[in-house]
Amino acid sequence: MNQKELAKVKKQLLEQKEELEKQLASFAEKKDGDYESRFPDYGETEDDNATEVSVFADRLSLEGNLEDSLRQISRAMTKIKEKTYGRCDICHQSISKKRLKIFPSATLCLDCRKKNKGGQ
Repeated sequence: MNQKELAKVKKQLLEQKEELEKQLASFAEKKDGDYESRFPDYGETEDDNATEVSVFADRLSLEGNLEDSLRQISRAMTKIKEKTYGRCDICHQSISKKRLKIFPSATLCLDCRKKNKGGQ
C-alpha cells in the first residue's frame, strides 16, 4: 500500500475508533483504560428490576464487542506504524485490498481466517 492509501486507512480507523468510543460512553465509563457498563436504574418494581438486569446484560455483551473492535483498530494502527499493515498475522502474505477496504482492521487473510474460524 502506498502512503496515500495508508493515510486514508488511518483516517478511517480513527473515525471508527471515535464512533466506537462514543457508543461506549453512552452506557459505560472508562476506567483504567477499560470500560465498565453502568447498571441502569428504572425504578423499584419487579418489572423495573427485571428490565434493569436484562438491559445490563445486553450492555455487557455490547461492551465486550465494542472493546474487541477497539482492540482490532489499535492492532491495525500499530501495524501501520510498524509498516506491516496489510500482512496476515499467520501466513505473512498480503491481505487483499478488497478485504482491507471492507474491513480495515483485518489482521488475517481470508484463507487463514477460514482456517482459524472467528479470527479477524
